Amino acid sequence: MRKPYAIVVLAAALALACSSTPEASPGQRAPSPPIAAQKPHVVRSPNGDRQDPYYWLRDDTRASPEVLAQLNAETRYAEAMLAHTKPAQEILYAEMVARTQPDDATVPQFERGYWYYARYVPGGEYAIHARKRETQAAPEQILLDGNRLARGRAFYQIGAYHVSPDDRRIAWVEDVVGRRQWTLRVRDLASGEVLGDSIANVEAEFVWAGGGETLLYIEKDPVTLLGRRVRKHRLGTDPANDPLVYEETDPAFYLSLERSPSGRFLWIVIGSTTATELRYAAASDPALAFRALIPRERDHLYDAVDFGDEFVIRTNWRAKNFRIVRASAAEAADRDRWREVVGQQPNALIEDFFVFDDVLAIGERSGGRRNIRVRRWADGHESRIAADDPAYAMSLDDNREPSAKALRYAYTSLTVPNSVYDYDFATGERVLRKRQPVLGGFASENYRSELLWVAARDGVRVPVSLVYRESFARDGSAPLLLYGYGAYGLSTDAAFDANRLSLLDRGFVFAIAHVRGGQELGRAWYEDGRLLRKQNTFNDFVDATRELVARGYAAKDRVFAIGGSAGGLLIGAVLNQCPECYRGAFVRVPFVDAVTTMLDESIPLTTNEFDEWGNPKQQSHYDYMLSYSPYDNVEAKAYPALLVTTGLWDSQVQYYEPAKWVAKLRATKTDDRPLLLHVNMEAGHGGKSGRFQRFRETAMTYAFLLDQAGVVVGAPEVAKGRGANPR
Repeated sequence: MRKPYAIVVLAAALALACSSTPEASPGQRAPSPPIAAQKPHVVRSPNGDRQDPYYWLRDDTRASPEVLAQLNAETRYAEAMLAHTKPAQEILYAEMVARTQPDDATVPQFERGYWYYARYVPGGEYAIHARKRETQAAPEQILLDGNRLARGRAFYQIGAYHVSPDDRRIAWVEDVVGRRQWTLRVRDLASGEVLGDSIANVEAEFVWAGGGETLLYIEKDPVTLLGRRVRKHRLGTDPANDPLVYEETDPAFYLSLERSPSGRFLWIVIGSTTATELRYAAASDPALAFRALIPRERDHLYDAVDFGDEFVIRTNWRAKNFRIVRASAAEAADRDRWREVVGQQPNALIEDFFVFDDVLAIGERSGGRRNIRVRRWADGHESRIAADDPAYAMSLDDNREPSAKALRYAYTSLTVPNSVYDYDFATGERVLRKRQPVLGGFASENYRSELLWVAARDGVRVPVSLVYRESFARDGSAPLLLYGYGAYGLSTDAAFDANRLSLLDRGFVFAIAHVRGGQELGRAWYEDGRLLRKQNTFNDFVDATRELVARGYAAKDRVFAIGGSAGGLLIGAVLNQCPECYRGAFVRVPFVDAVTTMLDESIPLTTNEFDEWGNPKQQSHYDYMLSYSPYDNVEAKAYPALLVTTGLWDSQVQYYEPAKWVAKLRATKTDDRPLLLHVNMEAGHGGKSGRFQRFRETAMTYAFLLDQAGVVVGAPEVAKGRGANPR
């Protein structure tokens, strides 16, 4: 039934496209853009005051009629300006739906006597979480049905769920707004009854303590949204009286909770950009007496897992790219007593690990790629898991049982869909358990990927991953979409995206610039792209753009940039510094008002990120941030075509940052290219919550890019290969 379902959806979209007019009627006037009022407002700073005439667009209540009217006017204008692309949007959306298997499911994972998995039903927007006892042939027990829980809601998201150690109850956190202010709920698995233990405004991470009568959770500050306090809740009691377990007083640190894979320990994870402290307690301890494994110290990052009577610790102490050591609980804080298991390497970052009874599995980044090596405890013998593509990523997947004899890992590349493998420790055999199904005739061999190295202006070589249709010719005529992020040490993997095929099949080249600020080439790659070295991130992106054009991968006048959140800051800065390098750009939930935001410690994330961007209360940081902040550097000059999206309830980047940026650009820029802001009034940082709902924004984005590139969006069969048809 899968293939006919896809054909029906695609045929309906094509029929709609054929019945619509892609261009405005002759003589029809273009809609007038909404012009935001300018109101005097001074942003105070110990290092200088600044005028911000659009500050009034900030409304923390999200209820101001004037602000809501402006946001709605922007969205109506964006939709009017994109009206001629509506047929293309419907075709693209239908393609994305048609590639998606309606009844997809995850690979079952065994834990404590049950096989756990998630599955979708045809037409369902949300996953059904379920399990089977002992064998996969056993009857299914549904734990959470996302479609039922989301019924009647414009937004719904399950952040995490955990079954109690005694298997009698399930607890989960849900968000019905998009603000990431989760509500903790509990259900009895035998009766299906939802208990009265509802706790609002918590972090997504929580753990069961003991057998299943007590939960530990993190209470959020209602203003800054930072997790401040760990509390203990006993089922059936009033949450208002939940006792305090731990309180973090330093606003630079985040809190999270974990249960060790062995189930023996509970962890309070306290972390900032530059330091970590782990506190642990025995899960069976009624008093839950947490103590620090290694007290926090600036510039020391570590994590740990129990292994018998010892802990295995990943640490950057005297090892910029991390190493792995062993120590007993009593010796963990005494670094002279550490016994090294895996030493640091100058060109490979140890990113994560999992401790099995027989082996240590290590996830690392080297050569701009994500790899895995496995080390036997018995004799120290190491082996690396092979890869089959030039640009790829493999990572430790959902491993839950330390006694397992095989490693579950994930593999993907720009041409290979997300795949789940088991790696047998004894034989080294790789067994493919599942590959993401891509319907509609997709074949990996129809696409090609590369990993290039381009020279930045300071001589540093920057890796760039590319993918394109097999019939692509490097003759300098193709449109190019270049993605970048480069912040927080978060690396961008060369991962497959089925939606992206709609661009590749119409002649686009897609590329990822692995700019400094991530950790693709180790910790030094991150350090060289933050604080007072942030300009390297922007230079890397621009220099990669120019080099790709010079090598014939793209036409100079058909290059597009894309980024979101902190990657939106990257794109915003780049558009100020080299607007002539790009024909257009798409920026999603962009962090563009860096100085004003980082001066305000009431805004979520500010205090945690002084070590990332700098503290503008310090003169050197203030001056440097001001030199690149996208909002502060808008000038009277021509800019590329620009589509910006945001969510009213965004907790990570407040909606008013992109709203102010667009208002200032519209009042300042000298060109007449499209400048569009689309506001989702019912979502937050992640956009719409449903599986297919998300395709709508992607279809709108792609239609905008294709339109600006001069590509006519017809049926995919017409557009295959180099089928870009300039208008």
